[in-house]
Amino acid sequence: MRNPDSSQYHDFQKALNSVSSLVDFSLLAKYRSNTPDTLSYMEQYLTTFHRTKDVSLEFRTAKATRSGANREDRALRVQTANQHAKVVRHNTAAKSQQLADQDRLQRFNQQADLIRQENHYNFIKMCYFSDFSSNIGRFGSIPMYSTEIGELAHKEQIKEGYRQSNKNEAARQILSHYGR
Repeated sequence: MRNPDSSQYHDFQKALNSVSSLVDFSLLAKYRSNTPDTLSYMEQYLTTFHRTKDVSLEFRTAKATRSGANREDRALRVQTANQHAKVVRHNTAAKSQQLADQDRLQRFNQQADLIRQENHYNFIKMCYFSDFSSNIGRFGSIPMYSTEIGELAHKEQIKEGYRQSNKNEAARQILSHYGR
């Protein structure tokens, strides 16, 4: 990561741009007040993220996609083993190794192609980002609509109150305890 070689440099820079633009977008979304300039920056960061996000797509593989790729890999492995068994040749060890390497590379490329075709960022949470800047411009800052306070209150008031109750008519005991 610190010193990528020349073959990794382009992907490394793309990954760095993708992550930094998403982090910058997130930080701007948390501002308490925004200007047209900050909203414009948010849109630019989001555009950069969408332009560069495919660098991490290979790591976003669903279980079904991964199992399908493994199934195809096993089928291809059996198919190539059957082909090699039908053709009786007297190959040298080097030639056998070369054929095995070619088969392995073919299987790897086929698996990578399937994963590349099936992977996507097409899910609902990715669509939310595109509405942030317009909603901030229309309704104000996002932290104002945070649910963290309600979640914290639920944890402290309800859960702790339930633990302290005798579990018999717990709701009444919780309400009477906090109603004092």
